[in-house]
Amino acid sequence: MIFDSHAHYDDYAFDKDREEVINEINKNGVIGILNCGSSLEGTRMSVKLANKYDFMYAAVGIHPEFADKFDDNVIEELRELSKNNSKVRAIGEIGLDYYYEDNPERHIQKEVFRKQMRLAEELNLPVVIHDREAHGDTLDIMKEFPNVKGVVHCFSGSVEFAKECLKLGYFIGVTGVVTFKNAKKVIDVVREVPLDKLLVETDCPYMAPVPFRGKRNKSDYIKYVIKKIAEIKNVSSEEVEKQTISNANVLLNI
Repeated sequence: MIFDSHAHYDDYAFDKDREEVINEINKNGVIGILNCGSSLEGTRMSVKLANKYDFMYAAVGIHPEFADKFDDNVIEELRELSKNNSKVRAIGEIGLDYYYEDNPERHIQKEVFRKQMRLAEELNLPVVIHDREAHGDTLDIMKEFPNVKGVVHCFSGSVEFAKECLKLGYFIGVTGVVTFKNAKKVIDVVREVPLDKLLVETDCPYMAPVPFRGKRNKSDYIKYVIKKIAEIKNVSSEEVEKQTISNANVLLNI
C-alpha cells in the first residue's frame, strides 16, 4: 500500500484522463494522496479533487514561482479554503526557488513564504515546503516559526541540512530521484534519516522513477521508490510501506 505525500493531479498533464488515472491508482494500492496547490487555480482544483475522492487530501498554497501573484485576497482565500474543509490538511506548497532566474525576486519570495508560514501557524496546519537552490534562506525562515512543522518535499539538500530540518520537527520527502544513477546525495540522506521521518512522494506528473524516468509520473510508481529505500536501509519493502503510511498520517493528523 502507498500514501503519496505530494502530487499534482490538478496539472494539465492529467486533463485527458484524470478520473481514469485516479481510479486506477486507487485499485493499485494507493490508499492516500496529498494533492498540493501551486497556483491559486491549482489550489482550488486540489480542494475539488479532495472533496471528490475519499482517499485524497488537499494542501493549499502558492508556490514561490507565483509569489508575485500573491496579495491579501489570495491569503484570505487560502484561509477560507482551509477553515471550511476538513479535507484540507496542509499549507503548501510554499517556499523558495532560486533555480530559475526569471522567478520572482528573492525578497518577494521570502515575504510570501513568511506570510504562508504565519497562516499555517494561525490554523495549526503543517506545511509542505519547496526548496530549490535556497537551503540557507529556507532553513532561516523555518527557524523563525518553531511552532510550525511539516515536510521538506522533494528533498535535494545535504545530510547536514536534513539533520537541521529534523531538529525542527520536519519530515523529509523522497521522490523518484532516489532511483536515478546520479542520486548519491539523496541516497546518503535516505541512509542517514530515520525511517520514521521519511515520506514517499511522486511530485507527479514530474520526477518519475526508473524505469519510467522522463514519462508522466503517477502514484502507483512509488513502489519503485519504496523498493529503493528498502535496499538502502536494508529493510523490507513492507516495512517501508507501513512506516511511510504511518508518517503521512502523523503529518496530516489523519
